Amino acid sequence: MAIKALTWMVQVYEAPVYCYHEIVHNGAVVSAFEDAGVVFVDDISEVPDGRPVMLSAHGSAPEVVEAASGRSAVMVDAVCPLVTKVHHEVRRMASKGYDIIYVGHDGHDEATGAMAEAPEAAQLVDPRVGLDMFSAESGAKVALLAQTTLGQFEWEGVLSDAQERFPDLWTARKSDLCYATTNRQAAIQELAQRSDVLLVVGSENSSNTQALVRVGMNAAVPTYRVESEADIDPEWLDGADVVGVTAGASAPDQRVQRVISRVAPTDGVEAVRVTAEDEYFPLPPTLRRFMAAVQPLVEGGFACRTPGVAGPIEHDRDFTATEALAILGV
Repeated sequence: MAIKALTWMVQVYEAPVYCYHEIVHNGAVVSAFEDAGVVFVDDISEVPDGRPVMLSAHGSAPEVVEAASGRSAVMVDAVCPLVTKVHHEVRRMASKGYDIIYVGHDGHDEATGAMAEAPEAAQLVDPRVGLDMFSAESGAKVALLAQTTLGQFEWEGVLSDAQERFPDLWTARKSDLCYATTNRQAAIQELAQRSDVLLVVGSENSSNTQALVRVGMNAAVPTYRVESEADIDPEWLDGADVVGVTAGASAPDQRVQRVISRVAPTDGVEAVRVTAEDEYFPLPPTLRRFMAAVQPLVEGGFACRTPGVAGPIEHDRDFTATEALAILGV
């Protein structure tokens, strides 16, 4: 959704278009948007007054959203709806007087945005350290929330310890973890049973990509992260009969296919599926409203709109991020 939304922004508005933080954590995607005229900033004050700005998929602090709304002519928040859910839970539990354990990685954009929703109530707990980082007064009400891109094993480890320490612990009815990341973690576990070596396509700053590497290593299979096919060391593949390839949630499919081509399998490629994903997140409401208003104006400049012919917004469900990136030359 975020990739498609920013693709629309660079086609509709004259460059530069600004984006607060990297739209997704993938170097190839970010570079493609920079080539298309997007300027990524880490402070809203870097956005000139009146320029269009998009907020990244990872979620932004309330003060960032407010500043962006006041500074830009058009502000589109491309936050993932699953992250929005966690933000809502942080605010709700803080308002009820809970001390919040937020399981996430210090400095990650998503963790920074979520913690900012209730900094007085939430404490960041790194899953690699555990609850030694968390303190609460005796008898305090405690809630457990998480960064959506964690590894399932990271979340479950802290959850188990927290339930033992706080018998009345509140957690969401469903895990906060993103289905796109947990599905990939299930897939790499399946790949690990069949493979001699695993390659994970994705960027170093991608939390869900790094989680996939850890899952592969935990399965005792040599696992390597690659940004592209150029990163593959031939020595990794020496003696390997089966090479498993997977990717982080924001890695372009084009990169995955090029990695497979570089591996050059002599006995073909088998697609391993563990689930079917049919979730659909529509474009951000601000962008949908703008596009719905612009489309008739553009059509009106040429001819009357043909009845029954859908426009780009109506076709968005069938328009993939892979197709959007192809427009940018990825």
